[in-house]
Amino acid sequence: MVGKAVSFTAAELAGLGKDSIPPELLSGQGLVYSSPATLAYNSPGAEGFGVKRAGLSVPESVMLILAPGCCGRNTSLISNMPGYKNRFFYLEMNEADLVTGKHLSRVPEAVSEVCSFTREIKGKAPRVVMICITCVDALLGTDMERVCRKAEEALRQNGFSDTRVRPCYMYALTREGRRPPMVHVRQTLYSLLEPMDKDPGSVNIIGNFAPLAEGELQKYLRKAGVRNIRQIGTCESYDEFLKMACANFNIVTDAEVRAACEDMNTVLNIPYIELTRVHGIDKISLQYQAFASAAGIKIDDSEDKSLALEAVEDLRRSYPDLTFNIGESSNCNPFELAVALVRYGFKVGEIYSNVAPERFVYVKQLAKLSPETKIFSNMEPTMLYYDVSGSEADITIGKDAGYYCPGIPNIPWNSDIKPFGYQGVIDLMKAIKDALKEGRS
Repeated sequence: MVGKAVSFTAAELAGLGKDSIPPELLSGQGLVYSSPATLAYNSPGAEGFGVKRAGLSVPESVMLILAPGCCGRNTSLISNMPGYKNRFFYLEMNEADLVTGKHLSRVPEAVSEVCSFTREIKGKAPRVVMICITCVDALLGTDMERVCRKAEEALRQNGFSDTRVRPCYMYALTREGRRPPMVHVRQTLYSLLEPMDKDPGSVNIIGNFAPLAEGELQKYLRKAGVRNIRQIGTCESYDEFLKMACANFNIVTDAEVRAACEDMNTVLNIPYIELTRVHGIDKISLQYQAFASAAGIKIDDSEDKSLALEAVEDLRRSYPDLTFNIGESSNCNPFELAVALVRYGFKVGEIYSNVAPERFVYVKQLAKLSPETKIFSNMEPTMLYYDVSGSEADITIGKDAGYYCPGIPNIPWNSDIKPFGYQGVIDLMKAIKDALKEGRS
């Protein structure tokens, strides 16, 4: 309807079922409104860990961006961030390249030039060159594995035998496919690991690119005798990164890394256990119990659980009738967080997020607990007409929710370092209380 943002209540969606989600809530079913991408400057290569930053998660790596000028321009913002100076390089495609694919013949020379420059200014060559390509090469049908092999051959001829070359796909066209960009980039990163003797005292936490926030999970692992807890974001050198191959098992904290974990299980014989980032305290407790049973360790989470419950109760005592609006530009599954907040005794007025089928289980729970909660899609063009005057929110969570509801206290809750478990709940409750106290919007 023109002039009004399209929304559905939780009860309406639950009644339709996960196989009949309205097209307005599915990003691949029509025109796309660029919120929240524009709000966070979070294209596949900009703020946050999009493809470009993710591709440089491996220490001692650089990236050659193979793209038309318009696709590479937004990387200039990242180039000014700490840790990314002299790590991005460009091979621009012209109009003739778009038709003929002639640019591919220049890639081996460009990669060798990048390595020579890096060695000159840093005293050593990069260990990995990621070649980032865009939808243009997807449409051309470019075989990037072959292009990378050719580049590695050229490097060997030029004295860079220790440098690996890997593809990094910034294909927005595959976002709805079986291997979307953020799934593929994780597979690419961990494909660099090679078989190594197993260390029973080593565990990897994988899924995020920045380190997981320090909390009770690491404490439980150390008490169980784990000496080395490795994360890609804490590795200071390429050789340290390679030691992730000696892990006894992987702890998965993001579903987008499952494909990479399957590869690691097959190639490196590293099994994995999945721990989801959730905000429901009972669910966190059940998850730790299941994890302890699967890993063969003992976990006593009673103290940490009590601290989390007290944090929730403290917020409820101070602000007993809170109503939340929740966005997806935050470190949470907005539907899971909504269910948790309602169970804590708060209200959730609105959610701004696409309704992927795997999230529908929370929609059904929300329909029972808070059937009138409205659900909007950030990428639905009618969000141009969203009117906050109909909202009763006291606070919003997520950068997108803050944009839609100006003047209402907001916490972005979207730092690179991801909150987790009981500590994540405690930190969230404190952030909410601080924002309300300060009236921060």
